[in-house]
Amino acid sequence: MHIVHTDLEIQREPFAHPFGFKGAAFHEKWNLVVRLRDDAQHEAFGLGGLAVLWADRDVFSAHTETGGNVLMTALLEYALQQVKRRDYTDPMAILADLLPQVHDYGKTVTHNPNLRLTFSLISLVALDNAAWMLYARENGIHTFDDLIPLPYRPYLSHRQTHLASVPLVSYALPMDVVRSVLDSGACILKIKIGQPGSESEMLCKDIDCLTRIHEAARACETPMTDSGKVLYYLDANGRYKKKETIARLLDHARKIGMLDRILLFEEPFDETLEVDVTDLPARFAADESLHTVRDINTKIQQGYGAVALKPAGKTLSLTFQMAAAAAEAGAYCFVADNACVPTLVEWNKNVTARLPAFPGVRGGILESNGPETYATWPDLLAAYPIPDAAWLRPRSGAFILDNEYYRQSGGIFSDPMPYAKLFRSF
Repeated sequence: MHIVHTDLEIQREPFAHPFGFKGAAFHEKWNLVVRLRDDAQHEAFGLGGLAVLWADRDVFSAHTETGGNVLMTALLEYALQQVKRRDYTDPMAILADLLPQVHDYGKTVTHNPNLRLTFSLISLVALDNAAWMLYARENGIHTFDDLIPLPYRPYLSHRQTHLASVPLVSYALPMDVVRSVLDSGACILKIKIGQPGSESEMLCKDIDCLTRIHEAARACETPMTDSGKVLYYLDANGRYKKKETIARLLDHARKIGMLDRILLFEEPFDETLEVDVTDLPARFAADESLHTVRDINTKIQQGYGAVALKPAGKTLSLTFQMAAAAAEAGAYCFVADNACVPTLVEWNKNVTARLPAFPGVRGGILESNGPETYATWPDLLAAYPIPDAAWLRPRSGAFILDNEYYRQSGGIFSDPMPYAKLFRSF
């Protein structure tokens, strides 16, 4: 691969409600669009959405919401200048070369020597996606199965027919929307906990939140879970400090009959805390605390049993490596969203579809919160290159994947419209 030209555009998509987690909230998604051209005149596009609050709360807190997005965009612009006129074997080689440089640059522009690596990774998603599409066009690759590098294919060899579509219940999501989501057939709810306030205040708010949601969902049934009941996926985004507080939260869940329906408990503690969760009664999952494949073994040793893969949050290149490392370590994998627009949902879906079924679920797990996050979601789906594809919209709480889905790889090999139209002609 020899890239000779790069371009960058920005598209801003407002949220229907403030997107609340980590004790704060943001209000719009910045989608960065990259165009690459190589020395043989192949051209490819890549899309990546920003999430500063998720990536590094300190950077988010130190700047305006727009300012944080500008800083993350600056890292991508820097990377686009570094990638030109160099020879690479494949996109994974590009990431390996650029990530240390970009992260050092990120520490400089954010004035944060402790910048989390996730901040730099998410800035590179659009470039990584564009690089994979350029690589595909250079090598005559037309399906996601053929795009997966040979060493990682054994870990992404399944073909799920059903993926549980997991909507997000953020702090600000009204309960009438939650009930509407349940009425539409949701089989798993992802619930953001760790609300604003001190640890004791946070616990009280989270207890109240879980009580209200369980009251709304306790009688709902679904064919997508082994129990036939709606399950819960809690995400604290590292907000808790004490193991005893998490134990109290889970004890409350037990008292209200919710505990055996908690499928996952993601990132309970700040990643700087080394807490063993083996004796807590839940399956714990690691997400933003995983920056490298080495981090997976650390979390497994602390009692974690699941790994959230983030193609749209940490690059597809790193996702391949993490899927393999998690499987080798005996952890279950699923794919989590970053308030993704439809194009990025399909990148996520291609990975999820090839993972083993998740325990307790009759298929894979894919968090996809677009309908709850964006008021314009129907318009975003209508603008997708294959707008009427059956796999774009969940039915009875699940994305249903057929042979046509796998043949077309969800449509990701088409140029991502309408984002590709933002560029001027060369």
